[in-house]
Amino acid sequence: MRYVSKRPSDAAERALLKELAAERRRFGYRRLREMAKRRGVVMSLKKVYRLYKDEGLAVRRRGGRKRATGTRAPLGRAARPNAIWVLDFASDTLDSGRRFRVFNVEDQFTRRGLAVEVDTSLPGRRIVRVLERLVALWGRPAMIISDNGTELTCNAMLRWTSESGIAWHYIAPGKPMQNGYMESFNGKLRDECLNEHVFSSLAEARRVIEAWRVDYNEVRPHSSLGYLTPEEFAAAWVERQGDDIAPDASPCHRARSHQGQACGSAEGAPSLTRPARDGATDVRPGRKNGSAGAEQKNDVADQTKNRFNL
Repeated sequence: MRYVSKRPSDAAERALLKELAAERRRFGYRRLREMAKRRGVVMSLKKVYRLYKDEGLAVRRRGGRKRATGTRAPLGRAARPNAIWVLDFASDTLDSGRRFRVFNVEDQFTRRGLAVEVDTSLPGRRIVRVLERLVALWGRPAMIISDNGTELTCNAMLRWTSESGIAWHYIAPGKPMQNGYMESFNGKLRDECLNEHVFSSLAEARRVIEAWRVDYNEVRPHSSLGYLTPEEFAAAWVERQGDDIAPDASPCHRARSHQGQACGSAEGAPSLTRPARDGATDVRPGRKNGSAGAEQKNDVADQTKNRFNL
């Protein structure tokens, strides 16, 4: 006599997991379980893991560089939507070998990707136009965090920051994890989108990357948000807050009910690490004294540089 298993067939669940894994090749079994739940198939974590291993769906780790360990300064966290925006650049190449850049903006609290601007050149004035568009759409953030890239420390950016009244925090040079939320966003963009596609044109890159941003906001479950999407998390936060919507919020800000308080004040901003920019020099960052192309800041920059000493 031999034991005959009475376990019901898992064929439907296996087929669903394989379908989801084919669509989302960089998702692990926990996130695949959440995606299956959204299709009405509820399975225990142990069962999902068993089927995941049986079907050979494990995600192969990509090799990475070694990282030094040591003490890290605590990273400030936003307590509400629109309190802190984080931004940075990513880059990739077309199949012709031509390089392009992606300017990314994310709301730190809701993890909502606000913009992915794609082009071969993204100078400071272009970045200002993107930020102005986002401010008109979502309202002003209390603070913006970025690195010390030349596009973000140029005179056009300093002038716009002074006129808009938004506090700007520059992380220390060589310390990308002081902007860890954006590093996480860039990592997901590269892992789930840039590394998964070969772009034949800039138009195709813009279309695919923007589609990924929409999916990131509205479909992709985030483990840091309790496996909610950023849109679901923002809506749940607003519901908990009730109708306490700031009177100076933008029309879109209020109509979509995704932001909860005033966006224009830097009061109550979290305590962050000291910015690298301390106003000790009048030479634009990235240029050596006496080198060709070294430029002096204008009067507006001189008047505003000490404001970045948080």
